[in-house]
Amino acid sequence: MYKGTMYKVQRNKTHKNTTNIMTSKEIRQSFLDFMASKGHQVVPSAPMVIKDDPTLMFTNAGMNPWKGIILGNDPIKYPRVADSQKCLRVSGKHNDLEEVGHDTYHHTMFEMLGNWSFGDYFKQEAIDYAWEYIVDVLKIDPSNLYATVFEGSPEEGLSRDDEAASIWLKHLPADHILNGNKHDNFWEMGETGPCGPCSEIHVDSRSEEEKAQVPGRELVNKDHPQVIEIWNIVFMQFNRKADGSLEPLAKKVIDTGMGFERLVRTIQGKTSNYDTDVFQPMLKKIGEICQCQYGADEKTDVAMRVIADHIRTIAFAITDGQLPSNEKAGYVIRRILRRAVRYGYTFLNMREAFLYKLVPQLIADMGEAYPELAKQQAQIVPVIKSEEEAFLRTLDKGIGLLDKLMDEARKAGKKEISGVDVFTLKDTYGFPLDLTELILRENGFTTNEEEYNKALEHQKSMGREANKQDLGDWTVLAEGETEFVGYDQLACVTRILRYRKVSQKGKEFYQVVLSKTPFYAEMGGEIGDTGCLKLQGDNVQCTKEFKVVDTKRENGLPVHIMTELPEKLRMENGEWRIVASVDAEKRQAIMCNHTATHILHYALRQVLGNHVEQKGSLVTADSLRFDFCHFQKVTPEELREVEKAANRLIRQDLPLEESRHTPIAEAKAMGAMALFGEKYGDDVRVIKYGPSIELCGGCHVPSTGKIGSVRIIMETSVAAGVRRIEAVTAAKADELYYAQQDMLVNLRQLFNNAPDLAGAIHRSIEENAGLKKQIEEFMAEKIERFRDELISRAENLGDIKLVRLQGEVAPDMIRGVMPMLRGKFTDVKFAVVGATQYEGKPTIAVFLSQPLVDAGKNAGAMIKSAAKLIQGGGGGQPWMATAGGRDVNGLDAAMEQLLRDLE
Repeated sequence: MYKGTMYKVQRNKTHKNTTNIMTSKEIRQSFLDFMASKGHQVVPSAPMVIKDDPTLMFTNAGMNPWKGIILGNDPIKYPRVADSQKCLRVSGKHNDLEEVGHDTYHHTMFEMLGNWSFGDYFKQEAIDYAWEYIVDVLKIDPSNLYATVFEGSPEEGLSRDDEAASIWLKHLPADHILNGNKHDNFWEMGETGPCGPCSEIHVDSRSEEEKAQVPGRELVNKDHPQVIEIWNIVFMQFNRKADGSLEPLAKKVIDTGMGFERLVRTIQGKTSNYDTDVFQPMLKKIGEICQCQYGADEKTDVAMRVIADHIRTIAFAITDGQLPSNEKAGYVIRRILRRAVRYGYTFLNMREAFLYKLVPQLIADMGEAYPELAKQQAQIVPVIKSEEEAFLRTLDKGIGLLDKLMDEARKAGKKEISGVDVFTLKDTYGFPLDLTELILRENGFTTNEEEYNKALEHQKSMGREANKQDLGDWTVLAEGETEFVGYDQLACVTRILRYRKVSQKGKEFYQVVLSKTPFYAEMGGEIGDTGCLKLQGDNVQCTKEFKVVDTKRENGLPVHIMTELPEKLRMENGEWRIVASVDAEKRQAIMCNHTATHILHYALRQVLGNHVEQKGSLVTADSLRFDFCHFQKVTPEELREVEKAANRLIRQDLPLEESRHTPIAEAKAMGAMALFGEKYGDDVRVIKYGPSIELCGGCHVPSTGKIGSVRIIMETSVAAGVRRIEAVTAAKADELYYAQQDMLVNLRQLFNNAPDLAGAIHRSIEENAGLKKQIEEFMAEKIERFRDELISRAENLGDIKLVRLQGEVAPDMIRGVMPMLRGKFTDVKFAVVGATQYEGKPTIAVFLSQPLVDAGKNAGAMIKSAAKLIQGGGGGQPWMATAGGRDVNGLDAAMEQLLRDLE
C-alpha cells in the first residue's frame, strides 16, 4: 500500500480566475475536495517511477500504488482513498508514445484523478459519486454524456452487467447506456490477478450541427477526437487464475480513473488537450525559445506538442530519481528525451540544447500541485542539458554515417539503402528512423522496408524470449500475511503459506511465501537475502536443505526464490516444521555495506556541502555503490577527506539507534533525510548512528565498529550533476589492503628494494623515455635508408616506375616507408608492390603515387582481392594498403595478381 503523507485538502484556497471557466488547478482541487466530502482519505501522488515492483517500471495507471491492497498483501488503512496520480504510458500494453503530438489527446505523462473503495462501497455509490461530481459540481451537460457497461462474455460464463446498467438508468436515458465488449469494458490487471467489468463515461463535445447529423452513441469508442472517454469505473470482483478461469474476490474493490487533461479540455470547452491551460503556457514558452508560433503550421504544431508533452515526463522522471540511461526505465526516459530533441531538430531547426530552458515554465505550471519539481530544479536542468548535448552529437555522427551510405550507393548506381544498415543506424547509433527516412527522401533515396522490419522483428523476438515468464497458479496451504523478523533474528520457525512454479528462459524455479521470514526482500538498493529452508517433522529431521537463492518483493510481498521444493510439504503423521535460515556471513557483509552508505552520505555532506543528496545506491555483499548530486568531479583530495571522515565515525563504534514506527513529520523534525522518488508511509523507520540520521527500511549493523573500515575504490560520473562512488568494507577492505601491499612488495623487488620506490620508478620512466627516443631516431634513419634503397631498385613497367619487394621484411618497415614515398613522388607514376614474409607470416603491400591514383588505380581494392591468395585480409586507402595472412605459399601468386592489376 502507498502510505504517503496526507494531502491537505484546500477547501478555502482559491486560484485567481477572472472568468467563469474553471482553471486546471481549480478542477484538480475540486475533485479532491469532493471526494474528501464523501469520506475519502486524500493522499499525494506516489512516484511515477516504480523501484520495487519487478512487473512495472512506471506507474501507468492510478491503481498501481494500491496493488498490494488489491492483491490482499497489504492491510487496508483507509477503506476510501482519492488522489491525483502521476502516470506514464510509453511501452508494453499501454504504448501511446508514437501517437503523442500527432493527435490531440494522447500523452506520455498524464495525471489520473481517482477514487478507490477497498471492501467498502461498490457499484451504486461509485456511479452515483461520479454522476454527482460531473453533473452537479462540474456542470457538464448530461445530454452530452454516455455510459458503457459490460455486455457479457458467454465463453467466460459472464452475463451482461445489468446491475451497473440499472444504476445508470437513474441518471441517463436508455439510449445513452451502451454495451461494451470485453476489450473495452472488462478490466484486467494482467494475465492473472484481480479483474472485473467496468463502466466508462464518455462525453460528446461536438457542435450541435454535428450531433444532429450523427448521434454521439454511434461514435463512442470509435476513436473520434471529440467523443472521448473521460472516466472509467472498474468493479473488481474476480480473480483471474493461470488457467484462465475466474473466481470471486474475497473483498470487492472500486478503482476509478479520470484523465485529468481530457477532463480539463471538456470543462474549458476546447477541442484539443493542448488548447487548455494545462499546455498553453508551455507552448507559448516553446514558441519564444524556438521563434515559432503554435497554430501557424501543422508540422511545427506537432513538434511543439511533442516537446510540451515530453518535457513533463522527463522532468518528473528525474525528480523521482530516474536518470536517462541505456537500461530499463532509464532507456525509456532517454528515448522520450531524444524524441523531443529530434522533433525540435527536424521541424523547429533547433541545433542547440533548449529543452532544459523549459523547466522553469513547467514549475510555474505544475509546481503548486507537485512541489518536488521546484525542490529538484537544480538537478533536473543540468541532466536534461547534458543529455540534449550528447544526443545532438549523436545526430551529427549519424548524419555523417548516412552520408557515407548514400555516397556508396551513388557509386554503385543504387537508389535504395539497405534496411539492415538503416536498422543499425537506429539500434547501434541511436539515429532516429523518421529522421533517416526524411534525409533519404530529400536526397532521392529509399530504404528496404522489408529488410528493416525483419531486423526489427528479430530484435523484438529475442527480447520477448528473454523476458518470457510463465507463472503458475498459487497453491495456497494456509491463509495469512508474512511477518518480517529479519531485523532481530536470522532464523525462525515458519510455515509455507503458498507457492507457485515459474518458468523463464528455459529454467524452472519456485516462488514461496512464508508466514514468518528473516529473509530481507530486495528493496531500496539492498539485494535480497539468500539461505535455506530446513524441514523438521515429528521426531524426524530432514537432512536436506532447500536453498533460497534470492528474495524479491512482489506487490509488497516478500517472495522467496527456490530452485526446488520437497515432494511432500506435509508428513502423514504431522505437519512439517520449517526453519528458515539466512546466510549469516553474507547478511553481515550486506549490513556492513548498507550502514557504510549512510556513513559515507554524511561524510560527503560534511566535505562537499549540504547540497549533496543521495540519488541511488546498490548494496551487495561484495561492495557498495552510492550515487549523489554534485556538480563537478570529486578531487582525489576530497575523496581522501570523505574516506577519513567516514572511518572516524566507524572507529567511534557509534551504536545503532533505531525507531521502527516514527511519524513521518517527527522523523523529519529529527533531521532524518528523505529521498526524492521514494514512497514513505505515515510511520517510518529511522536509522541513526551519531550525527547520521536517515529514513531506511534496510538491514544494518548494531554499531559502526562492526564495519571495520571503508575504502573508496572509484569515483565516476553517472549523469550531469550526479556522481558515483564505489567502496568496500570489512573483509573486502582488508582484501584490497592486502592486494595493494602485495603489489608494493612486488614493485620493490623489481627495483631492488629501493628505499625511495617512487623516485626509482620515476627515474626508470625517464630512462625508458630516453631509450625510446633513441630507438625512434634509429628506426627513422633505418627507414630512410630503406626508402633510398627501394628507389634505387626501381624498374620500368611501361610508364610506371615499379619496385618489387620480396623476401624477409618486417611489416613495420613497409608501413613506415610508404608515407615517406608519398611525399617524394607527387608527379611521377611510381609504385611499390610487396609480397614478403617475416617470422613465417606473409604480408602483401601496395604503394601508389598520386598520378596512379588519379588514373583510377586503388591500392585498397588491389590488396582486398589478392589477400585471399595468402588466406588473409586487409585493406587501406587508395594510395596505400597492406594485408596479413596465414599461407606464405601463396605469396608468388599474390605478387602476380597485384602486378596484373597494376598494368
